[in-house]
Amino acid sequence: MVVCGDDGLAHRLAGELRNVYREPVVLVVPGGRAEGRPEGRPCPVSRAAGPVGGSGPAAGGPAGATADDDAGGRPLPPIREVLSDSPTETALLHAGIGRAAALALLYEDDETNLRAALAARRLSPGLRLVVRMYNRKLGQHMEELLDQAALLAEPGMDRAALEASTTVLSDADTAAPALAATAVAGTSKVVQADGLLLCAAERTPPGRGRVPDPGLCTLALLSSTASDPAGAEGSDASGSQGPLMLPDDRTVRAAAGRGTVVLETVRHTAPARPPRRPSRRGAPFGELFSGRLRWALAGIVASVLALTVTTTVLTDADPVHAAYLTLLDLFSINDPAVDEPVTRQVLQLLAGLVGLALLPLLVAGALEALGTFRATGALRRPPRGLSGHVVLLGLGKVGARVLSRLRELDIPVVCVEEDPEARGLPLARRLGVPVVLGDVTEEGVLESAKVHRAHALLALTSSDTTNLEATLSARTLKADLRVALRLYDDDFATAVHRTLRAAHPTALTRSRSVTHLAAPAFAGAMMGRQVLGAIPVERKVLVFAALLVAGHPRFEGRTVAEAFRPGAWRIVALDTADPAARRPDLASAHRDGEQPQLLWDLHPGYVLRPEDRVVVAATRGGLADLLGRGTAPRGTPPGPRRRPAGPGRREAPGDTPGASAAGT
Repeated sequence: MVVCGDDGLAHRLAGELRNVYREPVVLVVPGGRAEGRPEGRPCPVSRAAGPVGGSGPAAGGPAGATADDDAGGRPLPPIREVLSDSPTETALLHAGIGRAAALALLYEDDETNLRAALAARRLSPGLRLVVRMYNRKLGQHMEELLDQAALLAEPGMDRAALEASTTVLSDADTAAPALAATAVAGTSKVVQADGLLLCAAERTPPGRGRVPDPGLCTLALLSSTASDPAGAEGSDASGSQGPLMLPDDRTVRAAAGRGTVVLETVRHTAPARPPRRPSRRGAPFGELFSGRLRWALAGIVASVLALTVTTTVLTDADPVHAAYLTLLDLFSINDPAVDEPVTRQVLQLLAGLVGLALLPLLVAGALEALGTFRATGALRRPPRGLSGHVVLLGLGKVGARVLSRLRELDIPVVCVEEDPEARGLPLARRLGVPVVLGDVTEEGVLESAKVHRAHALLALTSSDTTNLEATLSARTLKADLRVALRLYDDDFATAVHRTLRAAHPTALTRSRSVTHLAAPAFAGAMMGRQVLGAIPVERKVLVFAALLVAGHPRFEGRTVAEAFRPGAWRIVALDTADPAARRPDLASAHRDGEQPQLLWDLHPGYVLRPEDRVVVAATRGGLADLLGRGTAPRGTPPGPRRRPAGPGRREAPGDTPGASAAGT
């Protein structure tokens, strides 16, 4: 596996592939990696000696640079590091792209990823590509283009291999549901599948003698104690005190006093908001002028009509001529009625007075119209009586995606952003979301966002200290505020979570890392499987993936109950669509006229057929075992594992993981 990137996601993904899937990895990173702080703890690596050569066990280096061992004492595959400031063809060749099964391009710049993807497809047409892109539309077009290039290079490629040959993902899209779910009443994590938004809802321990409601299915049992004695906060290091993933029914019934995480559809319980007006181009006529100005103009028109009728009655002029004379007098462009009857003179004076009143109204109308047109592109301010909303800090890549998710659930949001050129400001303007421009650490900014009356706070800026300072400031204004803050470093996130939980035991506090949430989806795509989403359970992760039954001996010919392995994986849904008419991407939204095709209430006695496609909830280790690339069972003699050929890739004799890692 070759992983190229310039931020913490690359290191997190490399560790995921190595520690979970036990794959040898070549990591291509800039030479100045030590100058930046990656998101999460960097994994152990055997660094290459330079851009061309390499050292360490993967490249035949010194014996002292051995790989780490896993929890069972078995050696883990190596991670070799290649230093290159950009993913050039030379760097890709030095990383061994010709022998690699998959390549992940994770640079923050979309253009850099596109250039590297085109070069990689030219160098290795059958290579599986996983590309990180923020631009959804461009990513969809590029995925089709790269798939077409792979099909031209390998005409005999089957459909399943073609669908897995190129995958375009966004870390912001992958992490947004889990971040936005903190603001949804009764939920803490969500995943999108088949047009539905599913949540993993935490439920309190049932009373004595009661069995917890499993919902669609029980995903996990929460930690047995409120304060983790291991100090790991529900991570893999928590041992028996940590959460139990995918328990069976017997374990759930025996787990008295432990909370559960169950799968159910998202239901927003906040008060319904009035429907938003449909967006129109420009400003509507009724919003151009204020009510008082419109009433004043109506009075002027009524006065003109009254003068016209009076002139018609008291003089011998017809109605059209009377209206003409009245307008001339109104605008003071008629001759003085010196030699005319007194009635005509009085009417001319009255029309002149109405004309004097009309002039300031015309000026006021022009100014109000100008101000209305200028306000159509301006940001809204939070309404005075707003309450029960979500305060979102940061409108960058992640914040914009989370804002979109919240508005899809019709949750009221107030955004706070310091940069007037932030990526998510046009989206907030288009959705009509109130925005406070200012530094969240300055006094009065959170008060302007009405955080003291908010339901939740999502601190998603790119600075750990800013997110933490905003959280502490918000807690001084509202002690029971629900908070989710984005933190890069895992150790720091754990310490912050424990401290805030101890200081505010009645308030919900969550710390999230974008790379921690996104890495399982990228790793699953590199293994050639579609990952619908990842749900964190305390500090563990459950992955939802779409798998074909064919080729999986643990599924094929077995019932749903027999295919269930507690603590590893569980089938949660069945694709009922005809195999020829299946949607290739179950995570995307439905198009017009499409009907849901996933059956979630699946009978445990249903026998799985080879042509079936199922949705599986699995731990990261369970998914690796399902893919057939995990740790060999106990008692298996050691030896090199042969790598299954990638899409359109012919496996040569002796093509082992070690050779793949060694490169050229």
